Amino acid sequence: MKKVILSLGMATCLLLSMHAQTATPTATPTSPAAPPPAPASTAEIKFDKLEFDYGTMKQGGDPNGEFSFKNVGKEPLIISNCQGSCGCTVPSWPKEPIKPGASAVIKVHYDTKRIGPINKTVTVTSNSKDGIVTLRIKGMVEAAPAEEAFPGTKPANGAPVEKAN
Repeated sequence: MKKVILSLGMATCLLLSMHAQTATPTATPTSPAAPPPAPASTAEIKFDKLEFDYGTMKQGGDPNGEFSFKNVGKEPLIISNCQGSCGCTVPSWPKEPIKPGASAVIKVHYDTKRIGPINKTVTVTSNSKDGIVTLRIKGMVEAAPAEEAFPGTKPANGAPVEKAN
């Protein structure tokens, strides 16, 4: 008897699973039409140059560079973010929209406490056709010359000695 009940139970499960696997046409309610995709932006950013060369500078030298650009598109250009490739490269950019035909500047400050070659990038994200533009800074930071004591002066060695009379 147990075998008969077990066999019937397995047959029922098998029939139900087969029924679940068959595709039955169901009526789907008509969904509202998806909104049309947003038109591509007509803002366009054009940089005077994509690379700034600091050249060779001394440690603590002038660490500021500029990238000039113009909106050559037909709608306002909005720069949403500028990101340096490391913490030593800090960009600042205009937060307000740049009108068509208008120009602006992205300033880049580099930390010249770090000695050695400079090869960093700044990623500019905007609503332009390109979306993302990568700017590059390069150069070399040399160590500042060591300061020397005034000639003819010796540092004192200990406390002064009193003279006996």
